[in-house]
Amino acid sequence: MKRRRQTREVNYIQPIKQEMRQTIRVGGSFKDRLIVCYLAHIQALLDSLLRLAESRFNSIMTIAVLSITISLASGFQLLVNNLKQFNVSLQDSSQISLFLKDGVSEARANKVAEEIRHNDAIQQVNIISKEQGLKEFKTYSGFGDAINVLKSNPLPIVIQVFPKSNLDKDQLENLVQEFQQSVDIDLAQMDMLWVERLQSMMAVANDSLHLLDTLLGIAVLFIAGNTIRLEMQTRRDEIIIAKLVGATDGFIQRPFLYTGFWMGFIAGIVAWFTVTVMMAILWQSVEPLAQLYGGEFHLIFFDFLDTFKLIFLSAALGVFGSWLVLCYQLRYTIPE
Repeated sequence: MKRRRQTREVNYIQPIKQEMRQTIRVGGSFKDRLIVCYLAHIQALLDSLLRLAESRFNSIMTIAVLSITISLASGFQLLVNNLKQFNVSLQDSSQISLFLKDGVSEARANKVAEEIRHNDAIQQVNIISKEQGLKEFKTYSGFGDAINVLKSNPLPIVIQVFPKSNLDKDQLENLVQEFQQSVDIDLAQMDMLWVERLQSMMAVANDSLHLLDTLLGIAVLFIAGNTIRLEMQTRRDEIIIAKLVGATDGFIQRPFLYTGFWMGFIAGIVAWFTVTVMMAILWQSVEPLAQLYGGEFHLIFFDFLDTFKLIFLSAALGVFGSWLVLCYQLRYTIPE
């Protein structure tokens, strides 16, 4: 069995080496050398795929572990992206309440509101008149009968200011202080603690995402590298024969690198399908939540660029993990 395998490997290696040497010896053009190199890569690419197909069980197990690892990283990334959208919706619901002084008329209040609208940091401005404020207070406070006894409306005119969602805590504080300095505003109020908590939670989520991506990326490198190491042990005789006939380390590494590429590439595709199916299942639970927010919250899936990044990084990690192991193992693989 070993003799048949060795004979097959010699038949696989020798024609390419002879063709490349002949091209160089006869003074082949640069174009001819590119064609030979291209054919060598195509042959190594297809041969590595056939080898994965021959060892189906081991290949499926390795790709399954890789795809689960990649699915965890990409799924958490997608979850954070959806939370950022939810964060924007919550920040849009935060507001700065400006309580005007008693002597400010409605005409002056409209002028103040118009000046605030020209601020680039402001998204929306609403005015609550005294009558509207009193009506809402009667409805929600439960003191409607007691308020009817009052001879005059004690409530001030209130301007609701909705800042843009990209403002941080310091910018919001500066905005509140700027409003407080106005001669027409008696009190500028905003729940800064809520904004700070919200932004802190998103910062923790982002840091956790980076740490998880790093750890899972290292895991992919180890899984791909260990698989290639085992493959090199089973093909040790082939590597020794290749070195005896004059093959370089780059030539020997080529089929193993393509094996790592195929494992990462296929695992990336499987991971994409896995995360997409999971998000489609979650959509059935998220849809009622989106309706509560007036349809402003929509579940985010992978777009074309995200899909390309996922598959590209998966294949790159497979190749890089294989290359690290190959560089180390080939140093100690010496023909006797």
